Amino acid sequence: MNTDLSGNSNRYVIFSVFFTARAYYPVLAILFIDLGLTLDQFVMLNLIWAIAIFLFEVPSGALADAFGRRSLLITASILMVIEMLCLLVAPQGGGVLLLILCVINRICSGLSEACASGADEALAYDSLPQEDRKPAWDALLAKVMRWRSLGFMVAMIVGGLIYDPKTLNFFLPSNFAISAEMAHRLPVLLVLIQALVCLCITLRMVEPAKTKSEAGVAEIFSRILATTGWVLTNPNTLVVIVIGVLLDSIVRNFATINSSYYRLIELPEWTFGFLGAIFGILGLFIPSLAKYTNSRFSMLTNLAMIAVGTLIGLIALVPTWKILGLIPAMFLMTMMFFLSFTVSRVLHEEADSSRRATVLSVKGLIFNLGYGLFSLAFSILLTRFPNNPEGAALSKALLWQVPFFALTTFVLLGWAFNKLRNTRV
Repeated sequence: MNTDLSGNSNRYVIFSVFFTARAYYPVLAILFIDLGLTLDQFVMLNLIWAIAIFLFEVPSGALADAFGRRSLLITASILMVIEMLCLLVAPQGGGVLLLILCVINRICSGLSEACASGADEALAYDSLPQEDRKPAWDALLAKVMRWRSLGFMVAMIVGGLIYDPKTLNFFLPSNFAISAEMAHRLPVLLVLIQALVCLCITLRMVEPAKTKSEAGVAEIFSRILATTGWVLTNPNTLVVIVIGVLLDSIVRNFATINSSYYRLIELPEWTFGFLGAIFGILGLFIPSLAKYTNSRFSMLTNLAMIAVGTLIGLIALVPTWKILGLIPAMFLMTMMFFLSFTVSRVLHEEADSSRRATVLSVKGLIFNLGYGLFSLAFSILLTRFPNNPEGAALSKALLWQVPFFALTTFVLLGWAFNKLRNTRV
């Protein structure tokens, strides 16, 4: 049996890039609508996707700890292939058949995300040599974040361009002109190829022998409860999860609505994909800085710096400066890189190998729940303000989220300081 784990690090990087940097991201919403769905149906599909992740996030982590991370990653890749095939063969304006295929696509997408969440990092971490594992993981984490950012940059640009038949036909001879329907399938076809690459890579991964354990269904759910209890009682993991979910939810919510903000500050829509690419470029440099700050300062100091940076970004969004409002938006998005690095570093350092994937899945579950609740609250906030002139409701909501974030952050940082100080005593 092959026990050489040295290649797992590079395989993890490749898998992470091809699994996360998907070429249809810049056109995701209009992709479904152009297939013939209504906006209400698209919202319903996103709800199905969120429910699938919510229900299977933690069980998938426990399954990975019990039966091996490699098996879960192979499953995630197969599900990714299925979800892309559903979109590729879905008939445009196909009525019930189209809706069924899109529902299957969203369920498979949610299950795939859940299977991969935590299992990829856990396998990569346990594949590193035990000596100097902490600095080796910091280096690998910075490396994968840089490559993901580069992949995301390429995917945003390529996906947006190949979706537009006018752009493609401008470069093609007239006798090779393609239709809009064909162009709209190209990002999906490209992501299908990415899924096949993920499948090939995961099949070549090597499972660290010590990460597998024999466990029945009852033991798996017992493991889930025990690990969740450990996460919420261990001072370091509790602090990084509680403060992390606050920071993640508000920044990720802005990332979801950023196209509306861009329109509000009068950026032309053709720039949106290129802006995503610019964020990807920033991601090439931020991990090195995050690595430095995490090695130089304590966990709580890093979280406090991220919180202050996030607050500054949120305040600077409020004036909605024309064009120049892009600067605080870019600054705010960089906080996600710092937070992701810090949270991952703490959880890997605190968790032992036997439950590492479950810990990461518990974190994913809590973060997704926090994001969903904040998004719901933000949506309710938007309905409380008149949207005349257009964008006025968003401007008001951006203003009102600032005092909420400032007060909540101040309280949580004070709580965290006392929690960690009492623990050291």
